[in-house]
Amino acid sequence: MPAFEIKPLNPETYRQQTRRSTLAVVATFVLLAMGLSAAAVAIFGEPGGDNLRLNIAGVVIGLGLTVLLVRLVYWQQPWMASAVYGWRLKRSLMSLTNVMHHVKAGVALEDPTAMKLLRFYHLGLTQMHQLDANSGSLLEMRAEIEQHRCAMEALGLDVDQQRLEPTWIETVKKIDAAK
Repeated sequence: MPAFEIKPLNPETYRQQTRRSTLAVVATFVLLAMGLSAAAVAIFGEPGGDNLRLNIAGVVIGLGLTVLLVRLVYWQQPWMASAVYGWRLKRSLMSLTNVMHHVKAGVALEDPTAMKLLRFYHLGLTQMHQLDANSGSLLEMRAEIEQHRCAMEALGLDVDQQRLEPTWIETVKKIDAAK
């Protein structure tokens, strides 16, 4: 996993752009699935016969082609940038969620790498909730986020952790295993 950096984004613009890109992907799938199903029935089907398998095959192939188009073509397009950013943000947060027990163990030991990881997690989670207009869930974590920020400041650590380095995750796993 490459390094990820939190970028300042306008939540309204983000949601507008991701809706637009989602519609483009859905339209691609619908056109491919319907078109391939119709083509399969026209070419290989039997008039008045049971063509369900051909229809299903067309949908499955349409889905596969849509996934390929998204990953190989659409992913690099400027109109997909917000959706790609959101996907990468969520993947980065999930990679931390998967090792949170290591992170919290390192934080308990006041390990600087673990402290930075938890701060990045808090900042990334805050942005994700803002972008998705889901601030209710974030209210529950405010005290924990503030407490951790104060602990970092007390240790003289930079609280502006906008970047996730994948090597930090491996470092925290080793620290927790060594204790």
